[in-house]
Amino acid sequence: MDAEAAVTASGEGPGGGSRAEVLRRVREALGGDRGTRPPVPRRYPRRLTEDEAGNRADVLALFTERVADNRASVRHVSADELGTAVAAALWGREAKQIVVPADLPFGWLAELDGVRALADTPAVDVDTLAAVDGVVTGCAAAIALTGTVVLDGGRAQGRRALTAVPGYHLCVVHADQIVGTVPEAVERLDPARPLTWISGPSATHGIEMVRVEGVHGPRHLEVLVVED
Repeated sequence: MDAEAAVTASGEGPGGGSRAEVLRRVREALGGDRGTRPPVPRRYPRRLTEDEAGNRADVLALFTERVADNRASVRHVSADELGTAVAAALWGREAKQIVVPADLPFGWLAELDGVRALADTPAVDVDTLAAVDGVVTGCAAAIALTGTVVLDGGRAQGRRALTAVPGYHLCVVHADQIVGTVPEAVERLDPARPLTWISGPSATHGIEMVRVEGVHGPRHLEVLVVED
């Protein structure tokens, strides 16, 4: 570094005084609390309004409506009907082989006949995941306002690849997992876990703004809401 550059860098040459003055003002404006996180104003709604959902039944109805708006299929079933509903959904797609998380409750698949279920233990390879007819999982939470299901890799959900590679995803959502808004869901979730937010089938729009489904995940999403 030559002498002129050194002087400029130190704030004593041409332009250096202006830089030093700007930095001084920034430090002065920050004050002694610099480095601490200021409170973030959160003025957005954290709960559904009375007009959006006046009671619990309205929350479930809104979730159903928004899931359908997202181009996914949705059905309500009782806990006693779940095994039959899972089987019916897979038969309706003429599925022959599916993949499931290793800890998926046995009762969910108890009525299957003619459909082979591969447990993801040891981990199924990508080629096999791409070849199966679908995947069945649970979820960590669901959001009525956006029609979103959230997976965090917990019980009955498996690793992320299980729901990113197969072309069909059948997701079981228990009614008590459905909350009204995104902030309510965030309160339930652990940010340290691998969160996957799913609002309908995977879709993207290219330069021509043509919607293409199935690029980053399943082309078909089906949701079974279990009213326990």
